[in-house]
Amino acid sequence: MSMSMLQPCLSGSMPSFPFKRTVLVCCASSQQSHVALVNGPVLDARVPERTEIRFGLPSKGRMASDTLDLLKDCQLSVKQVNPRQYVAQIPQLANLEVWFQRPKDIVRKLVSGDLDLGIVGFDTVSEYGQGNEDLILVHDALEYGDCHLSLAIPKYGIFENINSLKELAKMPQWTAEKPLRVATGFTYLGPKFMKENGLKNVTFSTADGALEAAPAMGIADAILDLVSSGTTLKENNLKEIEGGIVLESQAVLVASRRALIQRKGALDITHEILERLEAHLRAVGQFTVTANMRGSSAEEVAERILSQPSLSGLQGPTVSPVFRKRDGKVASDYFAIVICVPKKALYKSVQQLRAVGGSGVLVSPLTYIFDEETPRWRELLRKLGL
Repeated sequence: MSMSMLQPCLSGSMPSFPFKRTVLVCCASSQQSHVALVNGPVLDARVPERTEIRFGLPSKGRMASDTLDLLKDCQLSVKQVNPRQYVAQIPQLANLEVWFQRPKDIVRKLVSGDLDLGIVGFDTVSEYGQGNEDLILVHDALEYGDCHLSLAIPKYGIFENINSLKELAKMPQWTAEKPLRVATGFTYLGPKFMKENGLKNVTFSTADGALEAAPAMGIADAILDLVSSGTTLKENNLKEIEGGIVLESQAVLVASRRALIQRKGALDITHEILERLEAHLRAVGQFTVTANMRGSSAEEVAERILSQPSLSGLQGPTVSPVFRKRDGKVASDYFAIVICVPKKALYKSVQQLRAVGGSGVLVSPLTYIFDEETPRWRELLRKLGL
């Protein structure tokens, strides 16, 4: 997938050329302003007055469809009366409004207080949140939209034997008069990354798309963009280098700290969304295996099952007596075995279950696995000081 195709990589669609002429110079003074943004105070400690909870979702592209699919799998289907409207509801969550926005606008409106919750890519949170302390990650791994933000250089010319960020930084070509030119849409993370890695003579040109063409056209020496498969880089004679990855990204659930603490109902809704997400994601790729097994006692049957490495389940097998009538009397010389196994170990588990006497094996996919309490909820309360 193309690095510039940011829809699948969480940052929304981007039109192609032309490149903008704005140039950001990576020097001491400009970097100080970036650092100030990272640790900058929240502009307003109060949340805007309203009664409804607002949940921002991506409005277009692969990120939008994958997000709606995930919520549907969690029994949180979004109901939109008119596809042209930017507001919708989730019937299972009372007093919640869904607002469809561009990913970067979701982050900005979380900071401004116009939204309370949102799902975007971690790259978008990092670029447009700029370290704002009011933004808090509720779930940091929704398991879709995987990509990484990376520096890429040409395979040819002066870069032919350059394979690491350290080697790039030591090239004598980069001076104050002729700096390394980097084309990117990440005008906050780019300069910050270069400064942290000791590259001083760097300029950044902002671009709207088709970044892979920039070095070949002579517009830039390198690009900084999202990478998924890396195929488009190779097709355009570009390569990633060691130490050049800025961050790993996937979809995340993010919230306004102020809203969770101050807005009535926001924390309760966040708790329910988080519980549903966690239960569904934990169950993905898991199967329930049920079988009957003859035995003298539940303990004896459990001992046989636990002798097999693939039959331990989540916390151990469930062993229950199976009652049947024999010669006019109720007897229980069979036991029902229930275990949870991952998809990759399914067939092996069935074989092991048969080997210790299991029969009538039934397999069904799991939809949800609810813990007593999700660790992410405890961590969220800790971050909020609650």
